Amino acid sequence: MDRLAKMVPANPANPVTLAKAIEIEPRLRAARDEDEAVSRLLDVALKLEGLYRNASTHAAGVVIADRALTELTPLYQDPRSELPATQFNMKWVESAGLVKFDFLGLKTLTVIDKALKFLDQRGARVDMGVLPVDDAKTYELMSAGHTVGVFQMEGQGMRDTLRQLRPNSIEDVTAVGALYRPGPMDNIPAFVDCKFGRRAIDYLHPSLEPVLKETYGIIVYQEQVMQIAQILAGYSLGGADLLRRAMGKKKKDEMAQQKAMFVAGASERGVPESQAASIFELVDKFAGYGFNKSHAAAYAVVSYQTAWLKANAPVEFFAASMSLDIANTDKLAVFYQDAKRFGVKIRAPDINRSGADFEVADGEVLYALGAVRNVGLAAMQHVAELRRDGGPFRDIFDFVERVDPRHVNKRTFETLARAGAFDSIHPNRAQLVAAADALIAYAQSVAADRASAQASLFGGDQAGVGRPRMPRAEMWTPVERLDEELAAVGFYFSGHPLEDMIPALRRRRTELLTDVILKAEAGAEVFRMAGVIRRKQERASQSSGEKFAFVTLSDPTGEYEVLFPPESLRRCRDVLEPGKVVSIKVRAKARDGEVRFFGDEAEPVEKAIENAVAGLRVHISPRSAEIDALKRRLEGAVNARGGEIILTAPLEGGREVEVKLPGRFTLDGAMRGALKTAPGVLYVEEL
Repeated sequence: MDRLAKMVPANPANPVTLAKAIEIEPRLRAARDEDEAVSRLLDVALKLEGLYRNASTHAAGVVIADRALTELTPLYQDPRSELPATQFNMKWVESAGLVKFDFLGLKTLTVIDKALKFLDQRGARVDMGVLPVDDAKTYELMSAGHTVGVFQMEGQGMRDTLRQLRPNSIEDVTAVGALYRPGPMDNIPAFVDCKFGRRAIDYLHPSLEPVLKETYGIIVYQEQVMQIAQILAGYSLGGADLLRRAMGKKKKDEMAQQKAMFVAGASERGVPESQAASIFELVDKFAGYGFNKSHAAAYAVVSYQTAWLKANAPVEFFAASMSLDIANTDKLAVFYQDAKRFGVKIRAPDINRSGADFEVADGEVLYALGAVRNVGLAAMQHVAELRRDGGPFRDIFDFVERVDPRHVNKRTFETLARAGAFDSIHPNRAQLVAAADALIAYAQSVAADRASAQASLFGGDQAGVGRPRMPRAEMWTPVERLDEELAAVGFYFSGHPLEDMIPALRRRRTELLTDVILKAEAGAEVFRMAGVIRRKQERASQSSGEKFAFVTLSDPTGEYEVLFPPESLRRCRDVLEPGKVVSIKVRAKARDGEVRFFGDEAEPVEKAIENAVAGLRVHISPRSAEIDALKRRLEGAVNARGGEIILTAPLEGGREVEVKLPGRFTLDGAMRGALKTAPGVLYVEEL
């Protein structure tokens, strides 16, 4: 089902019907033709499409009436809710005689509140009620498009618009929020050109300059439509509002009456009929797109406040933002990368420093224990309380003796170990995972003793006598460690899988994101890059119906998005899967301070750096047990097309012995990482 569903193009702005999807997607047709069950499934789905699946309640819609609701609309009682709902939808309740309100709950307000409390903790109290709206750093941040996490300004399209418009006043912020939506978006180029003098400003009539000056002659708001009708045609406030509503509904008869009234009123005030009719047509065109200014201004204030926090208190901003998305790993990964760009240090989860939620300490963000996958916020609150009441955990046994195993079970314990939360008291993560069963059994035994209030027969100095023996376990290789960390945290925290491959990638003229951006801005266009694929979104082209893909990749210097057009996607689709490490050839386009990437080729990174290293010299200690462990790692890497390995060991008297191993070996990044962390290996150098 998941495989078939992903073949249907997902376009929320213009949803594709199933019939259209079958028409434009050859893989869907092939699945239908090859499998009778799929054919039957699609036949049934085509009959069901468009029917109501369930009753739903508007998240913020509240209606009021001047009499009992049952006299105006049938009601529906959702079994999961205490409040009834109208059976009429939001478009019909008003016609039935009800007044509708939307009460919006913005989590951004909670982000601001949290950030202000973090600022209070370091004695930097800020009153948002009197925050000046002329802060240069805030407008610089907006103009650069560095608005990840800023209310209403996070999307790539909005960030591109901000770079073009370069807001420098709260009026600009209000206007960009009103313009950046379907319809009025078409007016953005004219707005930008008028602002920067590339196009003459047209106020339609001299008397309208005060109304249209702040938006450079472009009608943006519904209130401007009403003011134009008042000033130019003598409408009352109530009449102007009726005109605004009529223009929004586009009813021909009503519009004809309104046009006659407008032209007549304007003529009485000395405006020629032809000019008045022309202005009416222009106003009518814009009115359908016009946005409510009072709404846009309120939102602009929230956008400005969050941008101000990001520009002036980035540590507190990131801690608060991540706290509100504590359960959204993808969003946390975006914030983590953005924080690195802002120079904000985010400390890895630590059982002795981190709280259950995100916190700020010593100018750094402490990563929340509760943000580690599958551990549960309540369980981590229990751990934080134990540490607050009884002091830091001294070692891993102290931890399991104090926690309640009902909160910290085996799965929770293993995930914390994989995330590195125990590194400060026990750095061998592999050993903790291997010992999880025994340690949790011991925790349950200690908890049972606590519950039965039994004292140790031999007194307090014998406490810990029943502690389990820790199994022998080699520490994970860097690649294994990062893979486990990725599974537990959701992104790479303490390193990156490509780090050990960088020298080999450099020899293949592969460049990292930060270098590429600088070179692209200087005019270079074609690059070889590499990365771990984080996400892939396939979409259908509106013109041809062919699939293209947005692929998000990560390298040690950051994340970037590459657009693979249809012809490239057809060649590379099998390689472009989340989790794979790939080498890609891209074309870069730098414009308005943003660099965009278009993918031409992709291949597994191992293939790209194959034989990039001629050989390795591995410096080892001569202890036999450690040499045996090294031998086991090398046995799985024999490859006739690989490189050579020379072992170098110290002898007495300051001499060394070198042994060139027979055969050849795979020397990819994973293998080099495994060798560097093998017991007894002092360091590794390339030949």
